[in-house]
Amino acid sequence: MFRRIGWQVLLIGIGLLVVASVLAYASSTYTTEFRPAHGGTYVEAVQGYPQLFNPLLSFYNDAEADVVSLVFSGLTDLDMRGEVVPDLATGWQVDERGITYTFKLNRDVMWHDGYPFSADDVIYTVKLLQDPEFPGPSDIGRLWRSIEVDRVDDYTVRFVLPEPYAPFLDYTTIGILPAHLLEHVSAAELAQSDFSKRPVGTGAFRLADVERVSGHVASVTLRRFPRYYGPGSYLDGVSFRFFPTARAALEAYRDGEVEGIAQVPVELLPEVLAEPDLQLYSAPTAEMVMLYLNVLVTDTVPFGDTRVRQALMYGLDRQAMVDEVLMGQALLPATPLIPGTWAYTTEGVPSYEFDQERALDLLAEAGWQKSDAGMLVDEDGQPLAFSLIVADDPIDYAVAQDIAVQWGTLGLSVTVSSVPPLALSGVLDSRTYEAGLAHLIIPGDPDMYPFWHETQALPGQGQNYSGFRHRRISEVLEQARMVVDREQRLSLYKEFQQLFMQELPAIPLYVPVYTYAVDRRVSGVQLGPLMEPSDRFATLPDWYVLQRRVVGSRFVETAP
Repeated sequence: MFRRIGWQVLLIGIGLLVVASVLAYASSTYTTEFRPAHGGTYVEAVQGYPQLFNPLLSFYNDAEADVVSLVFSGLTDLDMRGEVVPDLATGWQVDERGITYTFKLNRDVMWHDGYPFSADDVIYTVKLLQDPEFPGPSDIGRLWRSIEVDRVDDYTVRFVLPEPYAPFLDYTTIGILPAHLLEHVSAAELAQSDFSKRPVGTGAFRLADVERVSGHVASVTLRRFPRYYGPGSYLDGVSFRFFPTARAALEAYRDGEVEGIAQVPVELLPEVLAEPDLQLYSAPTAEMVMLYLNVLVTDTVPFGDTRVRQALMYGLDRQAMVDEVLMGQALLPATPLIPGTWAYTTEGVPSYEFDQERALDLLAEAGWQKSDAGMLVDEDGQPLAFSLIVADDPIDYAVAQDIAVQWGTLGLSVTVSSVPPLALSGVLDSRTYEAGLAHLIIPGDPDMYPFWHETQALPGQGQNYSGFRHRRISEVLEQARMVVDREQRLSLYKEFQQLFMQELPAIPLYVPVYTYAVDRRVSGVQLGPLMEPSDRFATLPDWYVLQRRVVGSRFVETAP
């Protein structure tokens, strides 16, 4: 009996050795990897409250635009360089005159209710944009009312412009609405329609739930649309939770309610950096903070003199401003275009490194000398003094104060005054201010005509707030918006940037950086240059919150 037990023990031992050997071999020849898995919901905190979810009504509300960007699609989209790329359209052709655009539509697109997308939806949407009662931006309505639109067939649409207009393609990025659900709804009725509260789109995600609290939209839940025509998403859903302030959004993260924070303002950056599990992603925006110098008020300040404008540029340490006031959350542009966009160049463009001696030399050439009190005065002893108007915003005001201090070291006297943000455009439009700090939204297309053409210089006539007139710059801008050929446009915008930085009717201060905070549990997040804040979702198909374990061999077969 004891001998029998001994053999059993021996056999068990041999078995354990065999198993151990097999496991050891397996561990040496196979590896375990973790790869993205489908499923899960990403939850994000957003400052602000949406009311409606309609691409024709969301121009002024970033919270609405975030939702709309995932629910709806346009004929085209903008990539990270501001280039127009196909979306609902598979492509387009432009005739030799640059007047007729023919779009071919994607035949695989379905609305979230299962109805097929077609040219009828494009025609209906354009008719809304052309309606005199269209509630969106007036320039968009004005442009579309000048364009003929024809349905060639179910999947072909033709647009005929009154004259060549190269930036037209940018206007085709607007989300398309479903004709089969809204054919009897006019532009004036859109805001009151049930559709704008429970929309049906063609985007990667469909609206699943809207929670309202005390009259506000508190949260929106989106679910992945399985029949989406574009790249699929690992995520099953995206949920937005809306808060009145950025601090409230941060507290929601600390309480475990959300995994991401849509935008981190500079003043909260130190607290966010202290959160061990929050990862920060930053990207430049399509926005330029511009310091306007009003050349029309030459009776009070010498901004009509190019040497004075150049001196003011040399006298600013923009990098120190970004580092100390903005905590590094900005880029320094070398021209009035956004760095990284397709027309931006520094080739042959005058540069202005911080150089106080050069600034003082230029001011001396222009007739301004230091007095015994250290102030810059003209030959009559009048000081170089002016006011700097700015929006009543903590960051903008701090930037303006820093500018005043820096120019003060040169001997200038700068008084900073603030107005409500909504009132600033009116002040600039009046052309009665002396210097002004403003945020200029630069579209994907680099059309600078509205901002710097001479016809836009007079009060109330356009956005050339400096009142600057330059015949050659105006000619370049006229040609650049009429030419369709990309190489010709590049050459023209190169010349524009060279001339602008020589004349300096305004100082390109900085390009704000959008800072996005996402918990480390969310993987695959990437952020590129943003044409709109909602462009942070451009890489959403690669994001994931779940992983699967995959066992694979270490060895790879090779051909003999």
